[in-house]
Amino acid sequence: MRCITAVLVLTLSLAAGAACQRRSTMLPDSGSYPPLANTDSEKRIMAAIRDAVNAGATYANVPAADGRFLRLLTEAVNAKRVVEIGTSTGISGLWLTIALERTGGRLTTFEYDPRRAATARENFKKAGVDGIVTIVEGDAHQTITRLTDPVDVVFIDADKDGYLDYLNKMLPLVRPGGLILAHNVRSAPNYLHAVASNPDLETLFYMEGNELSVTLKKR
Repeated sequence: MRCITAVLVLTLSLAAGAACQRRSTMLPDSGSYPPLANTDSEKRIMAAIRDAVNAGATYANVPAADGRFLRLLTEAVNAKRVVEIGTSTGISGLWLTIALERTGGRLTTFEYDPRRAATARENFKKAGVDGIVTIVEGDAHQTITRLTDPVDVVFIDADKDGYLDYLNKMLPLVRPGGLILAHNVRSAPNYLHAVASNPDLETLFYMEGNELSVTLKKR
């Protein structure tokens, strides 16, 4: 019995030590390493993001971790045409424009609330990216039907009950190899089921900031 007890204690000690070692070597979150700008335009956009956050223009916007991920994905697929549904005050759009300035692309962003749209317009202008951004005001369930050109990336961050409708209307326009990104997807179960059960799509979930689904339209 003493031998069994000794072995058990040793096993538990080793397991605890291994767990501590795993914890000590865990990667930090992205907030531990803030983004570093390497061009004047990137510095200008990041300054506009900081100013907007400090001014309290963060309602219904993405946290920095998610914004950086939006930029990374958009630049990685060399997106030229990006559609955002839910401009809010423009912070997510500013992250997207960091990528679009590199790819030579444009952002078309849809916002229901005219006051938020006006704030976003000011933020885009301060960042010097208003020339590559088009804000469309009104009910996006209706206004996105005017789109006809192929789209490289769609970012959905609007009324959660409407996510599935946005998906159904935008998916035919997304090019093969394009991405559909959706924010706060836990509150949109019908959307989640749709992207997870479609064999033409591949969906993963990113959880560092708020929950974000990343869906690839297969080639």
